[in-house]
Amino acid sequence: MSAGGTAGLRAARVAVGAVLPGELLLAVCLVAGVRIPGAALLGAEALVVGVLALEAYVMWPLYAARRRAGDRRRAAGRAAVRAVVPVAVRRLMVHEVRALRGLGLWLLRRRHRIPEGARPFPYTGPQAWIMWAFLLVSVVETVVLALVIPWPLVHAVVLVVDVYGILVILALHAACETRPHVVAADGALRLRYGALFDLRVPAAVIASARVERRFTDGGLVRVDEEGTLDLAVGSRTTVSVELTEPVEFVRPLGRRGSARTLRFHADDPRAMVAALGRERSTEADAETDAAGAAETGGAAQAGGEAAAGERSAPVA
Repeated sequence: MSAGGTAGLRAARVAVGAVLPGELLLAVCLVAGVRIPGAALLGAEALVVGVLALEAYVMWPLYAARRRAGDRRRAAGRAAVRAVVPVAVRRLMVHEVRALRGLGLWLLRRRHRIPEGARPFPYTGPQAWIMWAFLLVSVVETVVLALVIPWPLVHAVVLVVDVYGILVILALHAACETRPHVVAADGALRLRYGALFDLRVPAAVIASARVERRFTDGGLVRVDEEGTLDLAVGSRTTVSVELTEPVEFVRPLGRRGSARTLRFHADDPRAMVAALGRERSTEADAETDAAGAAETGGAAQAGGEAAAGERSAPVA
């Protein structure tokens, strides 16, 4: 790649990494009811359009080069996107698509991948009222701005942003509703938070589980120096799980970590702890029963052989 192409690629990565999160922040401010001047909104939208044009200008030669090298259209497109769009932005886009899919599942009253015999455990209780409050504020703000903004172009931009903000709020909550925590039939644990976080824990590494109510000061995912993972909902956790060895996980923006203690929220923590304990005790009881049956069978066989020996022994 030429020096000009390298510089263009670097500029495109910086632009998309800075402007798209800024656009998301602008949408959050509008949803929260923060008044943004019409000129600022128009400038922000013009900037986004410019960045998208720059992305297309930089990605097209990359896509064409991959096609000439023999890649299919999808593979070439993915390679071009990976080269231009930073990992964190790509993951945000993927999370957004998955959340919108969760909205469809929610409307169909379905859940995402609950295996047969597994038990789902919701965790949306502490955040439900916050989500509905945000939704109400967003609807009111959309109606008010539609009545007071006199400029047609700005009115159209704000309307699109507001409607999309409402859709995102619904999608985030729907993703959490349709992706609950899961305790599998074999005792494995799957911790989730919507489309943002997904951690699978094999049953073999779960040492203990207990109800433990805590309030946290951090964000959604936090890991301390001792290897304790906090997956908080509404700044609280209600279940603590100790592991025999660390498990690896991926943060929402792509960073990796490991933890040996898991603290998370479940709306019914006692039922979840009981499910984890029952699955483990069932496995232990099965092993004990099998060992007992083997011992009983061995004793019965030994007794039978002894009795046979007595019957076959000669009489003095």
